[in-house]
Amino acid sequence: MKNTFLLFTFLFSVLGLCQSNVGYDLIDRKIAAIPIKSATSTDEIAKYINANFKTENDKIRAVFFYTTSNLSYDVANMFTVNSDETPQDRILKALKTKKGICWDYALIYNEIANLVGIKSVVIQGYTKQNGKVDTMAHAWCASRIGNKWYLFDPTWGSGYVNNNKYTQKINNIHFKVEPSKMINSHIPFDYLWQFINYPITNQEFIIGKTQIDKTKKIFDFESEITKYESLPKMDQFFESAQRIEKNGLKNQLISQAYTYAKSSWNYERETENNTKFNQIVTLYNTAIVELNDFVYYRNNKFKPTITDEELKQKITSLKNKFLNCQELLNNLGKVDSGNLQNVNSMKSGLTGTLKQAEEQEVFVTTYLSKSKLVRKTMFSKVTWFGIPLN
Repeated sequence: MKNTFLLFTFLFSVLGLCQSNVGYDLIDRKIAAIPIKSATSTDEIAKYINANFKTENDKIRAVFFYTTSNLSYDVANMFTVNSDETPQDRILKALKTKKGICWDYALIYNEIANLVGIKSVVIQGYTKQNGKVDTMAHAWCASRIGNKWYLFDPTWGSGYVNNNKYTQKINNIHFKVEPSKMINSHIPFDYLWQFINYPITNQEFIIGKTQIDKTKKIFDFESEITKYESLPKMDQFFESAQRIEKNGLKNQLISQAYTYAKSSWNYERETENNTKFNQIVTLYNTAIVELNDFVYYRNNKFKPTITDEELKQKITSLKNKFLNCQELLNNLGKVDSGNLQNVNSMKSGLTGTLKQAEEQEVFVTTYLSKSKLVRKTMFSKVTWFGIPLN
């Protein structure tokens, strides 16, 4: 299965007049003077920023200004979605063409911010302007500055589109926004990324009821983010889907995000189970080889000689490998269709190999219960053709 990414596009209308740039002029001029050779990749851009700016505030301003001033909104391709492109593919393409949609703006901002040492994330959701909910999804970013989360929308901050024509005009309203203010116009699909202790529901956002309501149950988003980041990717998708559903599937955009999170969870689950199955196959093949070796050793009348305890341990360890395979296989979750037949084949094969191992164990137990003189008479040729799985 190819990796897929939900690519969000957004067409925004005329924005208000640009905020005053007081306090940012020096930073903006310095980042605007970045040499061409230092702007070929996010790594080089980050190196330039780290070399010229020292504080988190200066660095994040440089990241924001670079992204907003060096990309033009790609009006012609705002509806184009290529599921084969990875985020890195999109970043490289946007840096080369100097064009992109909201997803590209967010990806570039986010990568540069993280590269300069500022923890940042891309947020996916939808927006509202002039009291009207937009019909297209959107992507923006959050960065942690001085142990506090702020929100940034490099797309809206870069200019505006009117009559299908893009005009670049830096708008600082969308730079370093408090979460309690950003929620008036931007709501994430997953309320974890509202960065609010009393999250707004989708219904409240739609009707414009975005004032913080402290009568709600408190949501410790800081600890929840820490917990989320510690989870395997599969569990991250699962918990995100639960939060999206809990906050209300009030429109098609939210429902699509919920479906994406669920399908991504299923994909990650299958991928993880496929990996586990491959580990079981390795263990099973090792046990098959050992079983064949043991049959050969038995046919050679247990020579070279080992102690009774070592012989008992040898067959017990072998049988336990097959039992372990059986337990792991029984507890294995859903795998993809390509591995399903292999799982069923192994289950069938395990029945025979485990039976053979148990028969060898019975022989060893009986053998060890006899005198050395009787033991010599117990051997007869045993044939076993255990074949490892591919």
